[in-house]
Amino acid sequence: GMLFRWEEILQSIFGKVSDDIPMTREEFISNVRSEQKHLRMYLLGLCGDPALADDLAQDCLMKAYLASSGYRSIFKFSTWLLKIAYNTFLDHQKLCHVRKRSPLESAPEPHDGCTSDASFEYQSLYQALDSLAGKEKSAIMLFYIYGFSIREISVIMDESGPAVRKQLQRARLHLKDKLEK
Repeated sequence: GMLFRWEEILQSIFGKVSDDIPMTREEFISNVRSEQKHLRMYLLGLCGDPALADDLAQDCLMKAYLASSGYRSIFKFSTWLLKIAYNTFLDHQKLCHVRKRSPLESAPEPHDGCTSDASFEYQSLYQALDSLAGKEKSAIMLFYIYGFSIREISVIMDESGPAVRKQLQRARLHLKDKLEK
């Protein structure tokens, strides 16, 4: 009946629904290994400082480990972990009273033999992303770089689906404006 449908909806949003069995230490370590690179890249994209991204990732993993007994597989591990990462980043911003960092000085260069013109366009994209407000940048990264759905992004960012769509819409407009200049 209705309960089955609700479970089906949750499963389509968050992945496999299982019994509420806490994650083991080994499962946690295995999940972290598979998500570690994405976690660091996401935090690096938010803060722009490799050392700070590493510190935030370490804080995030500590918080995740301490909360892992409360993790339930109704959520995808990656969604759950990036939600903790996003909140860790926001907590850091509040503590430091810093809204923005200095502009990206050295975006990674493409490694596929691109010409210098293509590298310049790549750099322009990083600078345009860097100019976005925090929520817009996070939404764009989660949607386009990591392939999360609107529903998953709304869970990570504690926003409604329409709010996430609006942030994506605004971010696209801001990126278009920056890249056309």
